[in-house]
Amino acid sequence: MDLSGLAIRGELRLDEPMSRHTSLKTGGNAELFFIPEDNDDLKEFLRWLHLRNLPWLAVGKGYDILCRDGGVSGAVISLERFNSITFESDRVIRAEAGVENLELVRTAQKNGLGGISFISGIPGTIGGAVRMNAGAYGKGILDYVLSIDILRNGEIIDMPIDSVNYGYRFIDLEQDDFVLSALFKLEEVPSEITEDEIEQDAELRRSKHNVGFPSAGSFFKNPIGTSAWKLIDEAGLRGTQVGGAQVSTVHSNFLVNTGKATAADFIQLAALVKSEVFEKSGILLQEEVKIVGEDL
Repeated sequence: MDLSGLAIRGELRLDEPMSRHTSLKTGGNAELFFIPEDNDDLKEFLRWLHLRNLPWLAVGKGYDILCRDGGVSGAVISLERFNSITFESDRVIRAEAGVENLELVRTAQKNGLGGISFISGIPGTIGGAVRMNAGAYGKGILDYVLSIDILRNGEIIDMPIDSVNYGYRFIDLEQDDFVLSALFKLEEVPSEITEDEIEQDAELRRSKHNVGFPSAGSFFKNPIGTSAWKLIDEAGLRGTQVGGAQVSTVHSNFLVNTGKATAADFIQLAALVKSEVFEKSGILLQEEVKIVGEDL
């Protein structure tokens, strides 16, 4: 690829295997993989992509992504260096998109703040958490957000959360919006209470989610009024395998890579799960994992 006219300061890799950047440990190569230094560096790279009509995809830690075996055309952009946390006022914290979920919980805890310990056991970063309204136990992270900073068409926009439509596992943003940071209003919570909540969450996840193989966490969204894992169990699919991809024997809403699974294995297995669950229950499951890239 001709890289002329590209004036960036971050790290750029060519033909980068996406298996290194997704928790499912599968997928083809990204044509370009860029780690910008800051907002200006990101803007410059997006400008360069736009002039060449090249597509791009933002990733965090890759816990909610299944990359197809043909890889990603254009660019994959990682905001891993956008990792600062700042205090705006007594109970208000700004976290950049690359901050890990547990790090935000721990930083708040050290300052007597809490309410968001339900994301402590969810792997990934704040950018991804905002993008999917990550949550657990009936709570969503966006319920604690005052505003988000997004990059849209080359301009940074401070968007109050009450101006955005959001709900269970979604936020209504434009496809090319880049979440840069989020402003949180937290609760005054004694550190020891937050510690208990973190430990309880960790123990629950150890007992129910320790699947022993690479996974993307919950593969399907929970339908209203029920749980995806129950529907999958009732369809008799626990342990079902396609190639190296398997419905976990520990938690049936986790699809796991038992060793050498391809993305095609996961896509075929997911289609089978959806078909069998629909035939049994009349409910069509929807993927929580985002499927990106191209087939071979």
